[in-house]
Amino acid sequence: MIFFKIIRRVIAAILLVVIAVPLYAVALTWHAANNPLTRNGDVIVVLGAAQLDGRPGEVLQARLDEAKRIYDLGLAPRIITVGAGAPGDRTTEAASGKYWLTTNGVKSKNVTALEVGRDTWVSTENYVKFMKLKKMKDVIIVTDPFHCRRAMTMANDLGVVATCSPVQTGPNSLDNSGKRYLIRETGAYLSYVSLGRRGIHISDHLG
Repeated sequence: MIFFKIIRRVIAAILLVVIAVPLYAVALTWHAANNPLTRNGDVIVVLGAAQLDGRPGEVLQARLDEAKRIYDLGLAPRIITVGAGAPGDRTTEAASGKYWLTTNGVKSKNVTALEVGRDTWVSTENYVKFMKLKKMKDVIIVTDPFHCRRAMTMANDLGVVATCSPVQTGPNSLDNSGKRYLIRETGAYLSYVSLGRRGIHISDHLG
């Protein structure tokens, strides 16, 4: 009888973990999206998204709009755009982002394009390296609401202080995002904290 009681308790504990951990991750992802904490920083980072022959796609455009908005509010004096290009592209996500910003009122000297990375981890590694070279410590990440938690966690793990300013418009804004995006980002967050922190990185790049 004691043996079966122990087995039942072990099974109950396993089920609790299997259910509770994903629910906790969902709560963290949802909370970061719905309760953004944005404070002044050294730099704004615009995470990359698709561009179309130099013209930002809808997702990237929404991120650039948000970056410009908080830049104009004076929350940070510099902007970094990140993102490489797909095979065959004539330009990159970072370059198209910088071009849009500098043709819409941001001084070119205040925008740096880091033309590397087609997923969150590689992009984060590279902009954090750049920040450290420039003695920057505080970053405001501009991305989609449900992407904020994971993006901030990666940046914090690499030694900078991160907040997030999520997009307010576009296909991935809160008004337009569905449960699928929340679930996908929750899974990606769990993948990062369970595997990524151990050096096993699964790309989140969507073709």
